[in-house]
Amino acid sequence: MIKNIFLTGLPGSGKTTLIKEIINELNLEVSGFYTSEIRKNGKRVGFEIFSLDGKKGTLAHQDLKSQYCVSKYKVNLKDLEEIGVKAIEEGIKNKKIIIIDEIGKMEILSEKFKEVVLKALESKNLVLGTIKATRDHFTDKIKNRKDTKVFFLKPENKEEIKKEILNFLWSILKTEKRQVKN
Repeated sequence: MIKNIFLTGLPGSGKTTLIKEIINELNLEVSGFYTSEIRKNGKRVGFEIFSLDGKKGTLAHQDLKSQYCVSKYKVNLKDLEEIGVKAIEEGIKNKKIIIIDEIGKMEILSEKFKEVVLKALESKNLVLGTIKATRDHFTDKIKNRKDTKVFFLKPENKEEIKKEILNFLWSILKTEKRQVKN
């Protein structure tokens, strides 16, 4: 049975925006994180990480000091693990829908992150997330799981995919008789 749903697509295709829209429409107890660009003078200089319970940190920045680097960005594994990993762990523990935005080049530099992602996928929790389109061993393993469905998002299919994901999630939630939050 499918219980893990991921969006993939080119950068800027609207994956994070769609995840946020789905979270708002579901109105259910969720836990996890999302990422957002940091812009300065109209140029991207890094990425922030936000937990759904309000914690915020820097995932990567071109001015950080870090041994971990993806393109021109230095990656901050400390904030990823203290915010993102902990939010996923909290979701597993409290049987919430887990939001993972995203499983990408920066995030998979962390062994703790990869471990908790696999733990979430193996849990009974529903998982909704984004995953990089390019191939590597870790993300290919996730995309090929029997309990996982991956949607390729493009601006022109956003509404169709949103509707399909919402219908799919509601059908699972109805069979599990989950309660909508107040």
